[in-house]
Amino acid sequence: MDDEEEEIPVPINNDLERRIAEAFEVFDHAGNKTIDVREIATIIRGIGCCPSEAEIQEIIVAIENPEKPGSVHLSKFLPHVSQIISEHNPEQLLEAFRTLDSEGHGYLTKEHISTLMTQDGEPFTQDELDEMLEIAIDPHTQTVPYEYYINQLMHEPVGEENNIYALADRIEAEKPPPPPPPKRMSEYLREAENLM
Repeated sequence: MDDEEEEIPVPINNDLERRIAEAFEVFDHAGNKTIDVREIATIIRGIGCCPSEAEIQEIIVAIENPEKPGSVHLSKFLPHVSQIISEHNPEQLLEAFRTLDSEGHGYLTKEHISTLMTQDGEPFTQDELDEMLEIAIDPHTQTVPYEYYINQLMHEPVGEENNIYALADRIEAEKPPPPPPPKRMSEYLREAENLM
């Protein structure tokens, strides 16, 4: 049976699927494209998502191997998790963050988001919150600039820039200096007088 599972083709179609598959492979200790269902929450949170325990249970029910209870094959995990993440498109996430950011700062404080995630709705455990904040917090400002966070969820930085904040810092540093301010007419007249 393991040999048959190993032969199931699992096409990787985009960057999101590649990230999911790479996270999955970390927990595929036998190298047979199968993991223990107890690793699902860790994998999903490791790619930056923040599902509740109830959502994790729904995922397990949907993708657990009925012939080998307690295990999940990559061929079931990858399309299901990819679809869930894709359904939560960036525009919806951005709108949700903007709703929470009533003053329009473009970020949420660590304290504010911690309170929201642990006290409202279905609360996160401290471990779940810590996993989310590890990815979401800007190391320079100790806030959650949510546009950067959403970009980090949707796109994996490549090369030495191992997170979206390092990429943003590099882009900011590479910006050309601003152009000089436009001259006033009086400055042109003074320059003309000096030439005469």
